[in-house]
Amino acid sequence: MPTVHRISFLPVSRTCLLAAMGLSAALGAVGHARANDAPVATLKSVSGDISVARKDALVDAGSGTQLFVSDRIVSGTNSSAGIVFKDGTVMTVGPSADIQVRDYTFEPKREKYDFFVYLAKGAAIYSSGMIGKLSPEAVKVATPIATIGVRGTRFIVDAGQPRP
Repeated sequence: MPTVHRISFLPVSRTCLLAAMGLSAALGAVGHARANDAPVATLKSVSGDISVARKDALVDAGSGTQLFVSDRIVSGTNSSAGIVFKDGTVMTVGPSADIQVRDYTFEPKREKYDFFVYLAKGAAIYSSGMIGKLSPEAVKVATPIATIGVRGTRFIVDAGQPRP
């Protein structure tokens, strides 16, 4: 059932309206680009220092932080985080990890599925959700050395440390 939002109109001065319109125009390109993107996952059980690199910004993340395609999750030493995707896939990233959500599509009604993450360094545990069960060939986990095609439901991947 769709959520119903009530809109109240308050008297606004012309100056406030023009300022809001100017700010909206200045942010329009960024706001519009993000407006069509939907979150694909949520961080859970965050421990230690976890950051999300999104576009040109690096922000501290905590439990409840939403993730989007192209986000990079970076964990500090002695840090970890659980990532729960919309289809129920769970990934746990360990200390000193760097993982990017490269592609994600979960549209069961259209039978469209895609799951692609890149683990640049560190280790992660993967546990299949609906994409892995309905379309295992659509799941890929890549590292600097190899790409894993998922046919099982749970595995550990360790990309190690980047080489000089």
